[in-house]
Amino acid sequence: MRKLVIIPTYNERENIAAMIERVLAAPEGFDLLVIDDGSPDGTAAIVRERQAAWPGRLHLLERSGKLGLGTAYLAGFRWGLERGYDALCEMDCDFSHDPDDLPRLFGAVGAGADVAVGSRYVRGVNVVNWPMSRLLVSYFGSRYVQCATGMPVRDTTAGFVCYRRGALERIDLDRIRMKGYGFQIEMKYTAWRLGLRVVEVPIIFTERREGASKMSGGIVREALFGVLGLRLRRIRPKR
Repeated sequence: MRKLVIIPTYNERENIAAMIERVLAAPEGFDLLVIDDGSPDGTAAIVRERQAAWPGRLHLLERSGKLGLGTAYLAGFRWGLERGYDALCEMDCDFSHDPDDLPRLFGAVGAGADVAVGSRYVRGVNVVNWPMSRLLVSYFGSRYVQCATGMPVRDTTAGFVCYRRGALERIDLDRIRMKGYGFQIEMKYTAWRLGLRVVEVPIIFTERREGASKMSGGIVREALFGVLGLRLRRIRPKR
C-alpha cells in the first residue's frame, strides 16, 4: 500500500522541519506532500531545503496566497490520486496531531475502513492544553453537527483523517464547497451519505506549542451554519 501524508502550511517555519523528520523517519515508509499557501515566513523554503535529504518522498505544492484549508486538501487529494497512492492521510503541521498515530489510521484503512477519523471524542474527551472555552466550542460543535445531520461520528470536525483511495474516487471532490474547518464536516458527511465505512480511531489532541493558531470566528461560523444546508443537498457518487 502506497501511503501519502498531506500537510497544508501557512507560516509554520517553527514546526515544519521537525514534522518532516518525524513523518519521513517512520519505519512505515510514508511519503509526504506539503501544500504551502505562500507563507511569508519562508516555510516553503525550508521544505525545499529538506527535499535533498528525502528524494522522491518529500514533495511540495506551492500556491499563491491563503486559499483555504479545504482547497489545500482537495488539491492534495487530486495530486495523490494522480500519482497512484492507495491511502491518503491529512494532518496538521503543529504537532497537535501526533505523527506516531499515523500507523493506526493507515492501519484502519488497510483493515477495511473507507475513512479513518483520528477522534478526540470517541472515548471521552482527549484534548490537552486547550482553554475550556475552546474545548466547549469544539465538543458541543461536534454534538450540534451530529444532531443536525444524523451522522454517527463523534468528532465531526476532526482534521486528522485517512482516506482509502476508492473512497476519494467515489466522492465528487468538485462538489465539496466549504473551505475552512467546515470542509472536515462536509467530507465526513458526504462519505457517510454515500454508504462508505467511516470509523473513529481514538487519539490524544495536544494544542500547538509553536506558531499561531489559524482558527477564526469566520471559520467557526462557516462550519456551524454550513451544516444546516448539508441535509438538503443531494449527495451523488462521482461518475
